Amino acid sequence: MSTRDYVMIVLGCLIYGFGFSAFILPYKVVIGGVTGLGTIVYFLTNNPYSIGITQYVINLTLLAVAWFAVGRQFVYKTVFGATAVSLVVTFMPPLFDGPLVPNEPFMSICIGSVLSGIALGIVFTHNGSTGGTDIVAAIVAKKTNVTVGRTMLYVDFAIISSSYLFFHDISRVVYGFVFLFVVTYMVDLIINTTRQAVQFIIISKHWEKIATAVNKYGRRGVTVMDGMGWYTKQPIKMLLVVCRKIESVTIFRIVKDVDPHAFITQANVNGVYGQGFDPLKFKADVELSKKLDEDSEVAGHQGESSSTVSTDR
Repeated sequence: MSTRDYVMIVLGCLIYGFGFSAFILPYKVVIGGVTGLGTIVYFLTNNPYSIGITQYVINLTLLAVAWFAVGRQFVYKTVFGATAVSLVVTFMPPLFDGPLVPNEPFMSICIGSVLSGIALGIVFTHNGSTGGTDIVAAIVAKKTNVTVGRTMLYVDFAIISSSYLFFHDISRVVYGFVFLFVVTYMVDLIINTTRQAVQFIIISKHWEKIATAVNKYGRRGVTVMDGMGWYTKQPIKMLLVVCRKIESVTIFRIVKDVDPHAFITQANVNGVYGQGFDPLKFKADVELSKKLDEDSEVAGHQGESSSTVSTDR
């Protein structure tokens, strides 16, 4: 990771600690993740340092599992984030004597949830992790197409529900679920914003210059397609370009510099997989693989038979 990644991870942890300490904890709401487990211990023991200590102990245990499941590099990155967030939730709560927005529990939970979701999104998009259920989410996201936010939703749902067994207060559980759903949405929103892709179709007389510039300066591939303008009945060349949404401004600038009169369409793409984009993570279908292998063998035999007939003639 770069220095910028470490700085952004620390910033994300600070935002998370602020949202949790100023808006969530004062109303004694149990949230998901190991922070939620630490909160339960804190309410039961009334030890101000129990949140961070509990969180760190659980994280170390999960990291021992992640060492084999995900890899050393992920563990190294997670140790940094987990340490940072544990320190923040240990020393920041005493700075607030009460809720920053008094007598407004629902509003406070919503604000704290948004801040926490943005914070976790920042950490994830900069190759970091705060540990806890994030580790489980990262393992699942690496092996499947299930989003990080959705995985956190399933795991944290169980943790928040279990708080009722300790405190028998349904309002805490309800507020915990509000926190969970808002955080889940915000995490997916922040992460997907950096992964969204767009597709360009560009029609220009200077298509060669545009294609070369996109390759050279936009660092993206270009597909040249043949077409025909029905009004002029003249053949034309169309350029197909797929890039990340944050890169679309670069494509527009290239086209404008080469040909300000070019015809351009831009469309959002739900998913882009392959070189330069996201890898396919779908599990292999054993039955389908067998059928494809059988079809390949049949096609091979047919090709050999055709070759033999042609030679005999």
